[in-house]
Amino acid sequence: MIVAQGWRKIVNAYFELTKPGVVALIVFTALVGMFLAAPGEVPLVILFAGTLGIGLMSASAAAINQVVDRNVDARMARTKNRPLPMGALPLKNSLIFAFLLGAAGIGILLKWVNSLTAVLTLLSLIGYAVVYTMYLKRATPQNIVIGGAAGAAPPILGWAAVTGEIHPHALLLFLIIFIWTPPHFWALAIHRRNEYADADIPMLPVTHGVEFTRLQIFLYTLLLVAVSILPYAVGMSGLLYLVGVAILDLGFLYYAASLMFAPRDDLPIKTFGYSITYLMGLFALLLLDSYLPLLMRFFGSN
Repeated sequence: MIVAQGWRKIVNAYFELTKPGVVALIVFTALVGMFLAAPGEVPLVILFAGTLGIGLMSASAAAINQVVDRNVDARMARTKNRPLPMGALPLKNSLIFAFLLGAAGIGILLKWVNSLTAVLTLLSLIGYAVVYTMYLKRATPQNIVIGGAAGAAPPILGWAAVTGEIHPHALLLFLIIFIWTPPHFWALAIHRRNEYADADIPMLPVTHGVEFTRLQIFLYTLLLVAVSILPYAVGMSGLLYLVGVAILDLGFLYYAASLMFAPRDDLPIKTFGYSITYLMGLFALLLLDSYLPLLMRFFGSN
């Protein structure tokens, strides 16, 4: 019994090392990219191998991030209970685990998907785990803007997995996440600004103040609203998406405007939470809008 509990703790620690919540969001947006690339025609091998490969490499990047940031994480209340600051995992084993995840992921993508997806996913891993984590995060308050490109790549990865190409519609999905990332993360940065300051991480609220960051969140949210309409404007989606995303946009605008003009202590973290709901809802709407005609034809024929 005691041995089983010990193994369970170790397995849970390795699981937490991969940031499962973040990986789940990455995999979800990659899956939407797959399903939008070829509605109703995604090969099962590509679906499962692509999802697994992208997920494993995302988990690898997350584990590398925690290895690099272990000392910073130990100084922040939000992250001090992660496996490495808590001493739940040896550093060497964590690095080996991250390498094995990445190697397995790229191997799966190369063998059962295609080389373009493997290369793009590897570049995303390097962009997040190396460029952002090891350099940008500590070098500039625009870290999340520049580094956000890696986090915005999953829809392109999913699309490339199915079609073997980078389509303009996939780039539009990338743009949505890229513009969404700064207001999403800066809301959290306001909430945790004292911790970032103590850890010497130059997040925007630390270097330029909270008021300036609120303004940037508001301006990026306005830009996000405009970008979110583009799938309808270019014929990528229909009326269902337009109505749904308009409702989501109003919610995000409410939080951004409240932060800007009627700030409260609880608003930054609420804005952060809503931003996650917003992105998941937007991609779910894209998927539903694309597949609703197929579902209607299917049930109509039966």
